[in-house]
Amino acid sequence: MEFQELKAFVARHDNFEIRVIGHAGSRFYQVELEDVEGQRHMLTRAAKPILFRSLDDVYLELKRAGIHRAYLVQQVPHDEMIGREAHYQDPLTSRMPLVF
Repeated sequence: MEFQELKAFVARHDNFEIRVIGHAGSRFYQVELEDVEGQRHMLTRAAKPILFRSLDDVYLELKRAGIHRAYLVQQVPHDEMIGREAHYQDPLTSRMPLVF
């Protein structure tokens, strides 16, 4: 989902979740939108996922789109290695609310 598409989606809908995804061992973050139907859309630029160097960069970009809440999700390779499904919807296990 390109930035302009994200901005238009936010203006038309109010039932979605924004996730800021960090990967263990990486300093970069990605932004993902999950809509009410469960479809996930990665924030892209020129059809390539956008990588942010800091949470401040993420906050600025999301504020420009009119978003002021998100969840920080830390993906841990251990879950993938043992074949366990990550449970990002569990409120206190895998994600942390962000308000900016």
